[in-house]
Amino acid sequence: MKKSLFVLYACVAIGMSSCSDSPDLYKDPDRPVDERVDNLMSQMTLEEKVAQMCQYVGLKHMRNSEKHLSLEELEKNHAQGFYKDLHSSQVAEMVEQGWVGSFLHVTDLEEANYLQSLARKSRLQIPLLIGIDAIHGNGLCYGATIYPTAIGQASTFDTLLVKKAAEETAFETRATGSHWAFTPNVDIARDPRWGRTGETYGEDPFLVSAMGVATVRGLQGNKTDKSEHVLACVKHLVGGGQSVNGRNCAPFDASERMLDEIFFPPFKACVEAGASTLMAAHNELNGIPCHGNKFLLTEVLRDRWHFDGFVVSDWMDIERLYGQHRTAETPEEASVVSVNAGIDMHMHGPGFMKHIIDAVKNGQVSGKRVDDAVRKILKAKFELGLFEDPFYDEGKSKEVLFCDKHRKTALQLSRESMVLLTNKGILPLDERKYKNILVAGPNADSHAILGDWGLPQPEGNMVTILDGLKKVSPSTAFHFLDMGFNIRKMDAAKIVQAGKMARRMDAAIIVVGENSMREHWLDKTCGENMDRSDIDLPGLQQELVEEVYKAGIPVIVVLVNGRQLGVEWIANHVSALVEAWEPGSMGGQAVAEVLYGEVNPSGKLPVTVPRHVGQLQCVYNHKSANTWFPYALGNSDPLFYFGYGLSYTHYRYDNLKLEKSVITPDGSTSVSVDVSNIGDRDGDEIVQLYIRDDYSSATRPVKELKGFRRVHLKKGETRTVTFEITPDLLAYDDAEMNYGVEKGTFTLMLGSSSRDEDLRDIQLTVR
Repeated sequence: MKKSLFVLYACVAIGMSSCSDSPDLYKDPDRPVDERVDNLMSQMTLEEKVAQMCQYVGLKHMRNSEKHLSLEELEKNHAQGFYKDLHSSQVAEMVEQGWVGSFLHVTDLEEANYLQSLARKSRLQIPLLIGIDAIHGNGLCYGATIYPTAIGQASTFDTLLVKKAAEETAFETRATGSHWAFTPNVDIARDPRWGRTGETYGEDPFLVSAMGVATVRGLQGNKTDKSEHVLACVKHLVGGGQSVNGRNCAPFDASERMLDEIFFPPFKACVEAGASTLMAAHNELNGIPCHGNKFLLTEVLRDRWHFDGFVVSDWMDIERLYGQHRTAETPEEASVVSVNAGIDMHMHGPGFMKHIIDAVKNGQVSGKRVDDAVRKILKAKFELGLFEDPFYDEGKSKEVLFCDKHRKTALQLSRESMVLLTNKGILPLDERKYKNILVAGPNADSHAILGDWGLPQPEGNMVTILDGLKKVSPSTAFHFLDMGFNIRKMDAAKIVQAGKMARRMDAAIIVVGENSMREHWLDKTCGENMDRSDIDLPGLQQELVEEVYKAGIPVIVVLVNGRQLGVEWIANHVSALVEAWEPGSMGGQAVAEVLYGEVNPSGKLPVTVPRHVGQLQCVYNHKSANTWFPYALGNSDPLFYFGYGLSYTHYRYDNLKLEKSVITPDGSTSVSVDVSNIGDRDGDEIVQLYIRDDYSSATRPVKELKGFRRVHLKKGETRTVTFEITPDLLAYDDAEMNYGVEKGTFTLMLGSSSRDEDLRDIQLTVR
């Protein structure tokens, strides 16, 4: 202890630059993190610093990709990778030399520990930061708990439960050797043709912000228990959810007003919540690729929002400034432009390190810019406790993965994510009435319930919908028709067979939708890089539903999907329609519990569901002129509204009132409403607050979500739900782009969805 105090006093007296005389000071866990970073950086060469900015894919991943990926496929691939002229054994040697700072796609603990052991052999013994796409659970790792995908999590409107799932995901991520989760995805999804819609929390900035913040806080914890939590990575800045034609990576053009009102708020909220890292977007913004966009990465992110974490590129997107966007004439220039714009770490591969070292030496990139990036990366490693212990015990890992506590959370999250869209009185199912039930459809007994960013899991670690039905209603005879998982290659003969079987049944449960599973990459219909030109049910699924419907028995359709689907005919004809999204490991049980009434459905849509692709763009928070003239032919209204979802009970809203009906621009008030459960069973209602600025200097949306509350009500119970109305809920950028509250009237709307007939309204005046 006396020696440590002596070193500290000496450093203060003669300046930190002399602390290199105590080279092990950065290894002292009792020192402040900033002091440890200073001490370490004072000993690092330029090469060792730039190495911290370099990430590579895992060694096992490289070996597997080398076997199955051609050089031509390598150029376009966003999931698999290896390095031309660089063998995995050479990458291992680079780790020993201290020339690699980070890895991704390391999916088992054995490899993670091995890589850390290699890093321990380097001169300064700087541990590796290992990142992974733990998007909704650590689904790329075998044996992990997989929670519902983000779109399903958003349907719960339950931020506390989402935070809990994120915290458990952090535990399982650490238990597989990673320390950094590439989530939450807070892109605003405004085009369901985009395959990554299900990876987001929907179309509304307020809801997406709330879910993103909950995920960040769950993953990162309070940073006191270094061994249990991980870094969050907020992505993708910005605009991937409204690209041209809904295609991933396609251009995005947006006004300053649209960015401020729709796309920036979730990123800003996550930054304010303390997010440690952020990822730039594949696409360009207003003609400037996001990976070389100084306006985004420096002026907005650093200067305006004061983000103090580090920014990582997306998969090889620095190189795409040269190869795809063609705003850089060489790969070297692409690296320089990205780093000067604000990128701190390169995902992934060789070339970048040499480019930046050369750029520093010739003055194209300043040494200070490199130091700023490296300082943030090293600070994260210290805060994670990696310098003390970068390893994880394999025995403990087995106790954490898919443990009972995590299974229960996954099941509850799945239950709350179920959205009952239509019900003509058949649900909940009566076991005494429906004794023989046909179960069919490509997703009825499929791993598709796991969603994107999931790989095959042990059979005992997931409950398919067929499994769930058998478990929940063992006395019912479920007659399963196996149609295979491949939606793209459905057998027409099976459709005919399903119709024949249906004629001998009391009812049918048909499970259709899409397939986002990565193991079926060439057969996927949804997920990353699976954008579509329409939103119809793919394959012969529509024909399947219609053929079974012709049998004249009650038909229940369950949707397993990662985006809105145009199912107007189904909604109008079948006995019940349930939106299950991609409900994860325990999803099949949750679906069955809802169908049989063991769980009263409570989920609400976090997106607007259009009738067909011709209605796009279809969002609830549109401007009034959007609906000025109806379509000449066809229905102009959406199929299902944002915030909509049925229950097995009924709720009534009464006694809407304001604490004060007149306030000043900097004043506050509250609005309350009595919500009563007037049905015959207990349930959860999601009370939603919307606000409209009645007259404004710049046009405003017809309504905007500004609050929500999940309320449990026993049958016959009434509760008063209150929302505080503060200036930030009323403020916006006026005609001169000045942010504030304008005088005039505001309409406050409370109810069960964004649909006008589901809302009660009251007027607030600002003087």
